[in-house]
Amino acid sequence: MALSSNLRGALFMSLSMAGFTFNDSIVKLLTDHINVGQVMFLRGVVATLLIYLLARQRRALRPIRVLADRWVGLRVVGEVGGTLTFLIGLSHIPLANASAILQALPLAVTMGAAVFLSEPVGWRRWGAILAGFAGVLIIVRPGLDGFSPYALMIVGTVLFAAARDLATRKINAAIPSLFLSTITAAAVAVAGLFMTWPMGGWRPVSAADFGLISLAACLLLVGYQFIIMSMREGEISFIAPFRYTSFIWALLLGMVVFGEYPDAYMITGGVIVIGSGLYTLYRERVRGTAKPAARSAPRHSP
Repeated sequence: MALSSNLRGALFMSLSMAGFTFNDSIVKLLTDHINVGQVMFLRGVVATLLIYLLARQRRALRPIRVLADRWVGLRVVGEVGGTLTFLIGLSHIPLANASAILQALPLAVTMGAAVFLSEPVGWRRWGAILAGFAGVLIIVRPGLDGFSPYALMIVGTVLFAAARDLATRKINAAIPSLFLSTITAAAVAVAGLFMTWPMGGWRPVSAADFGLISLAACLLLVGYQFIIMSMREGEISFIAPFRYTSFIWALLLGMVVFGEYPDAYMITGGVIVIGSGLYTLYRERVRGTAKPAARSAPRHSP
């Protein structure tokens, strides 16, 4: 049976989130005995090679002078900072907790677009943003017994990733996504190399570990490609909520692979964050349908 464009987009988004979350679980396993910088470097080298070959095959490469664009530079900084903070935090807190905090990213992007890009955001969406960040505080639980300072690293990831996404909106549309992914993956690899020695130095990598690193890089590529494909199918307001399937994957992998079972704080905060994000998407859809209706309304004589 042929799938509609909306269902194809939803399927692609779900596959993308599965790719990213399985990648995260592999990295979390590796950081038990290899430092975060070394994992960033090795995974980044393999990912850069894979994405470069794909970009070359699709003729998506561009001159290196494109890096002089300030928005491209900001995107790279956001990706590097987000990767570093996420991997450090992930190595110390449960996978599902990290994933739940990350679900605040669409809310952070909406807030950033209002503050820095002057995009209109009504009081309802501001209310959803505040509720979402309250949910993050419940997960982080500052001042309580279960508080981990490494959860704040994931909050930092949200801020870096929001800056990355806002910068992406300002980048010239003529610059292909695959080229941006290539230079970003390379920058993450270089940053990982520089962080390897401050984080404990180089450790021998077994064939099994390198196999896992290569698998993580492949899953990263799957995530990148399917999220691009999802955005080119159907209605974004229908497809975007399937981004939250990553939280379900994180819960399952956390329990099966790491023996991490969510507590009441994590579940409550996660539900609030995801609910706030879904409401924000709903309001975006309402605004999108209201504008054409307003434009097509007949004019009345004074």
